[in-house]
Amino acid sequence: MPSQVTNYKCPACTGPLHFESSTGKMECEYCGSVFTVNEIEALYEARDEQATAAFQAAAAQSAADDDEIGDSMDVNWDLANAGSSWGAEAEGLRAYNCPQCGAELFCDATTAATSCPYCGNPTIVPGQFAGTLRPDLVIPFQLDKEAAKAALREHFKGKKLLPRAFSSENHLDEIRGVYVPFWLFDADADADMRFNATHLRSWSDRNFNYTETRYYRLYRNGFIHFENVPVDGSEKMPDDVMESLEPFDTAKAVPFKKAYLTGYFADRYDVSAADSVGRANERVKNSTVQAFSQTTGGYAGVSCCGSNIRLHNAKAKYALLPVWILNTSWHGKNYQFAMNGQTGKFVGDLPTDNGAYWKYRLLYGGIVAAAAFALQMLLQLM
Repeated sequence: MPSQVTNYKCPACTGPLHFESSTGKMECEYCGSVFTVNEIEALYEARDEQATAAFQAAAAQSAADDDEIGDSMDVNWDLANAGSSWGAEAEGLRAYNCPQCGAELFCDATTAATSCPYCGNPTIVPGQFAGTLRPDLVIPFQLDKEAAKAALREHFKGKKLLPRAFSSENHLDEIRGVYVPFWLFDADADADMRFNATHLRSWSDRNFNYTETRYYRLYRNGFIHFENVPVDGSEKMPDDVMESLEPFDTAKAVPFKKAYLTGYFADRYDVSAADSVGRANERVKNSTVQAFSQTTGGYAGVSCCGSNIRLHNAKAKYALLPVWILNTSWHGKNYQFAMNGQTGKFVGDLPTDNGAYWKYRLLYGGIVAAAAFALQMLLQLM
């Protein structure tokens, strides 16, 4: 039997509520009523208990109805080839009922919030956040869908090698707001660092130019506190794209409530905190080396030749961070873009006009050749 899902309806008119990123409140699309997240959460805590009882009663009544004898008809349908077994694929699927139209929704095992493909009703799957899977924090969306579209248009500007027809002919196949799962790591780091450094001194006399190079071994030690080092916990989202969207202002993160997810997509993590430790360690190490390197000014060259970093009070938090995903298609190829739903930072690869590329390359090569020829002629005249 499909699991029960929850959506939020307006207490005034029963219309669907959605979380409005610009106000940080729940708003009704029909009557315009506005509610705080805490007000809706408190209201639905009581209703959830009543809904559970009603669901169980309806299931019991349905079982009783099945035992009653009604009209009968003999039909010899051959259903042996109608569909086939899911087999091992069933392990990655779950089914839910839309509370608005009753449609059955199939989602993968990591989906936490989605929209009904039939009535468009935003639905949340509470079971996905039960127990240890419940996030600690969420950064609500600050920018809406129109802001993401505007950022895409701005991304096209000034790209001289972008095909002229791309911005007008490409089709925006999908745009969706997604809460991406992240692990946020906190730690205190004690570090001992060793650096190789050089110092140069140059001078000249009437006959020669001289350069003196001195070599040094530098030692540094100290303490650094790290807070909310992010590592994305979704295999679906490329790590390089997520890191390109940083930084997120985690100071604006709030305690997790389901209402923030209304109207958006969400996934729970499928990369555990334990499996994310390696990337967190690498980010902490690189940041520590960079910070200590900034204390080695005054040398011609500095390179780290050894480090000993000890972490204390290390812990992780589970958070959902806002990202807009835009998918476009052009000439049979898909292009994906992403925007930080809090800051508006935008990333994504664009196609290249090969004709324009070679034109600029030949033009640049011609300019360089002409400049070299002019210089050669000038030297001959001198």
